[in-house]
Amino acid sequence: MRVNARLDEERAMKLAQLQSITQSSVSDVLKRAIDHLHREHLAHSREKLEGLTSSDFIGCAEGPADLAGDYKRYIAGDLAGKHGAG
Repeated sequence: MRVNARLDEERAMKLAQLQSITQSSVSDVLKRAIDHLHREHLAHSREKLEGLTSSDFIGCAEGPADLAGDYKRYIAGDLAGKHGAG
């Protein structure tokens, strides 16, 4: 894939510094930056999921098995019952 990006002056300077420090091409610096950000994001997502699963939050309530998919229908029914509509 080819990438065409516009960088502000500060980021252009940072990119040039990274190229100089690492003796790498722009492509290689960008590849490493993408890999780093991707790993960082995945690690953060895993931490959030582990925190949620270890908190006893999942499975702490009871309800219909199809609630996640049909929540709008359940809300509409509850609101109709509460406000006398329908």
